[in-house]
Amino acid sequence: MRATLAIIICLLCWGSAASGQVAVIVNKSVSLDSLDRSELLDLYSGEKTFWSNHTPVVIFDLKPVGSTRDQFYQMLNISPSRVKSIWLKRMLSGDADPPEYLPDDEEMLRKVAETPGAIGFVDSTKVSGDVKVVMVRR
Repeated sequence: MRATLAIIICLLCWGSAASGQVAVIVNKSVSLDSLDRSELLDLYSGEKTFWSNHTPVVIFDLKPVGSTRDQFYQMLNISPSRVKSIWLKRMLSGDADPPEYLPDDEEMLRKVAETPGAIGFVDSTKVSGDVKVVMVRR
């Protein structure tokens, strides 16, 4: 009985460790291999609009439903409503267009893979070889 209980506890711990991680992904054309939180915030707030090779940054976001999006914004330490407000100001001033909101991880993977300069985020268990992972956080 104790062995069975120990196995169940281990499986539950492994499952919770495997899920809940957010992978920040970019199109393979992006020349960097990693990002820190500050750089990521600059991208998602529109402060940085070009990659180092002068390719425009194309930002994708998930629709406001789901834990992956919540965890992503917790990682950035900013609320989604604050980011939306920042983009609204940029849009009204003619600076930039806001990110495109995608319905799910599969669409995010597809759009990032096919769009030069793209950046997005997905549940880390969904990552495919079609994109480059530049950050993983829990």
